[in-house]
Amino acid sequence: MSSVDPTHPSAPEKPEGSVTSSALSRRAFGGLAGGVGAAAAVGSVAGAPGAAAAEPPQARERAFRAAPDRRSRRPNILFILGDDLGWADLSSYGSTHIRTPHLDRLARQGVRFTQAYAGSATCSPTRFSLYTGRFPGRTKGGLAEPIADRSVGLDPNHPTLASLLRTAGYDTALIGKWHCGYLPDYSPTKSGWDTFFGNFGGALEYYSKLGLAGEYDLYEGDAEYKDLRYYTRIITERAVDHIEREHDKPWLLNLNFTTPHWPWIADGDEEESARIVRRIKAGEPGALFHKDGGSLAKYREMVEDLDRSIGEVLAALRRSGQEEDTLVFFASDNGGERWSYNWPLSGNKASLQEGGIRVPTIVRWPARLDAGQVSHEPVFTPDWTATLLEIAGARPDRGHPLDGTSLASHLLRGEAIAERDLFWRVRGERALRRGDWKYYRGRSGKDQLFHLANDPREQADKAADEPRLLERLRAAWEAVDGTLLAYPKG
Repeated sequence: MSSVDPTHPSAPEKPEGSVTSSALSRRAFGGLAGGVGAAAAVGSVAGAPGAAAAEPPQARERAFRAAPDRRSRRPNILFILGDDLGWADLSSYGSTHIRTPHLDRLARQGVRFTQAYAGSATCSPTRFSLYTGRFPGRTKGGLAEPIADRSVGLDPNHPTLASLLRTAGYDTALIGKWHCGYLPDYSPTKSGWDTFFGNFGGALEYYSKLGLAGEYDLYEGDAEYKDLRYYTRIITERAVDHIEREHDKPWLLNLNFTTPHWPWIADGDEEESARIVRRIKAGEPGALFHKDGGSLAKYREMVEDLDRSIGEVLAALRRSGQEEDTLVFFASDNGGERWSYNWPLSGNKASLQEGGIRVPTIVRWPARLDAGQVSHEPVFTPDWTATLLEIAGARPDRGHPLDGTSLASHLLRGEAIAERDLFWRVRGERALRRGDWKYYRGRSGKDQLFHLANDPREQADKAADEPRLLERLRAAWEAVDGTLLAYPKG
């Protein structure tokens, strides 16, 4: 691993390397311009009918260019995940009816990624890919899509982003959704995080904190913590408190919201909360799925609340004087479902079509990255693990090689990202991206080939036109698959 320049107070020599923009830039983005870009241009943050539309964040963006002459200390890392947020649910990504001014401002202050992907199509395997920097299928717990029982989890002996950063001198904390296993065997505090406050399962009712099996699921460390206020408020307060306390080391904070994951309960919906709780306590299977609830208006309310909550956290960071030296990362853990907006992408959560894995992604680091930029490079979750480790001066574990590619030299010195494949596997589906081409096999069992720059909606199957390319990409997918654990039968 090559060391990153200036990640400590005594800056080393000026790094060498040309300044380049994204290799796929305009051509790749052109496939989305008629959908996402056009939607934003008509007033993505407009208010009530007749209100003047604010200028969309895309209006003044420029193609990404590194600023290699800058120096900085090792950054704090604030890594924020939304839950089941769709590709175009932010006004900066094309939503015409949801207003997200705080995340739009974050995008204007940093780099907005248009071709960023989750490590998988559902909650827990993406988190495995982030915490380990590896494909979910390399670990038993990652084979659950998603984890729904107590039989599997993230092995405490497996190195993680948190444990490796802690070894490198970071304080580590996780606030919010864990979803990588349950007590007594699995916990953030067993996998490298110094502190944990949040929920263990994949979902919970926002007021009662009851989980999928009717269990109470709010913990401080490994002990239950009673607080029956709205969950998003609670973890926002915790994050603000954590940021504003005294720190004598650089820190990592994984801030994992459950918003806007079902049930579709917004702050103040106590009557609907009570209705769901009664059904859970009566033993109704799947009551938490809230299949008879939600609406576009309710979903908007939840996403806008997520935006306000993140705004509170970012304001605390600014008040604390740590904004300049904190790398802030925001993304969704996978594509959206039911009420989310994914246009122009096809598919949603649980699918390896673009709508299931392409996610809004924003990175801001004022000390090192210029504001108002957009990147069209294809990147995915394991890349960010490798990137953060290198930026923080942490060494990956040799016995558990990373599957991601560090983007540090690209982001900080402008070096081109080496050509590589992006790989995904879920039960019944497979996908691999190489450059502009994507190999995909859905549950129909048919191999398909799409040119994403021209066809981000994956409607024009080019398999018959490019049989040799299809075979090469299929062989590449199968080569990686052969190194992974097999799914358990049944």
